Amino acid sequence: MNNFPVIILDFETTGLSPQYGDRAIEIGAVLMVNDTVTDRFQSLMNPGFRISSFIESYTGISNDMIAAAPPCEVVMEQFADFIGDHPLVAHNASFDKRFLDSELGVIGKSRNNTMACSMLTARRVYPNAPNHQLGTLVRYCGIYTDGTFHRALADAEMTGRLWISMIDEIKDTFGINQVPFDLMQKISKIAKAKVPTYLEKIASEQC
Repeated sequence: MNNFPVIILDFETTGLSPQYGDRAIEIGAVLMVNDTVTDRFQSLMNPGFRISSFIESYTGISNDMIAAAPPCEVVMEQFADFIGDHPLVAHNASFDKRFLDSELGVIGKSRNNTMACSMLTARRVYPNAPNHQLGTLVRYCGIYTDGTFHRALADAEMTGRLWISMIDEIKDTFGINQVPFDLMQKISKIAKAKVPTYLEKIASEQC
């Protein structure tokens, strides 16, 4: 087991970039300790404007659902308390990081949490996967899913299972006893071809 608490998060949004006025419409996150989900956070968020029919269709989140949801600012105050100073993980983290930092900025907060990208890590741990989209990796690794995608909590839960799967893969392949967050983060930034040598070195140092 890995006694390294980490929060896996996922945003659903009105579009691709807060730089162009897009905002979050749902946040889902799980706190994982000892490879187990110990807490969850999920909420729809009202950005203050209607969402497109494409986003409604893509996420299954309707304008009626958004209209009944609390404002982004209220949800983000609660979410900031939830994440505390835990390390964060997201699949395609550069996307979620933009929205997290933007929405925190709206309420006058900033993030000190370090963040890792499960997609970049997966490219190094599972180089032979057909691609490294979350749904593909879930199927490739045989991870249980109820078939729900593009809803924040479901995607966060599956990313969490993928994170554990990658940790187990590293342990089994290289004989590494402990795989902390900072090692996973480091792997995501190393050139793919250099990862096996790097992990072999880590394994030898742990002996």
